[in-house]
Amino acid sequence: MFFYIFFVFLLLLTAYCGTKIYIADFRRRIIPDVYLFPLLLTGLVLTTFYQWPISISDAIIGGVFGYTISTVIGLIFDWRTQKNSKNIAPIGMGDIKLITAGGIWLGTSGLATTLIIACILGTIWGRRHHQRFIPFAPFFLIGAILTLIAMTILL
Repeated sequence: MFFYIFFVFLLLLTAYCGTKIYIADFRRRIIPDVYLFPLLLTGLVLTTFYQWPISISDAIIGGVFGYTISTVIGLIFDWRTQKNSKNIAPIGMGDIKLITAGGIWLGTSGLATTLIIACILGTIWGRRHHQRFIPFAPFFLIGAILTLIAMTILL
């Protein structure tokens, strides 16, 4: 009984952190670590101790893969913006940690699907609102929820 209550608590904590990340990135273009680290930890706990669509090994590989890929992309953008000091780097450390959390929650294949959905949704939103900078976290979270639902239904 306690096992299931703790499961619901973890899901509610995740929903709370996701909502706070969503709002913070839209308003201030920053993703606070105070909400990212519980997201990382709950993902590790859920994939380790509960029936989850991915295994713990795929979660760890997904987290490492997400961190590596997003760090390389962030460094490329950072190097590009250092040449021209007027530009601001479009990807920050919060985005990198969020993608790492997505890799832990969804594994490698789920992370790839989520990134594709997030990029498509972000591009549509940016073009529609004529925005130069697009907050990535809200679209990543929407993509992650859609991917998790699809993984749960298909598995």
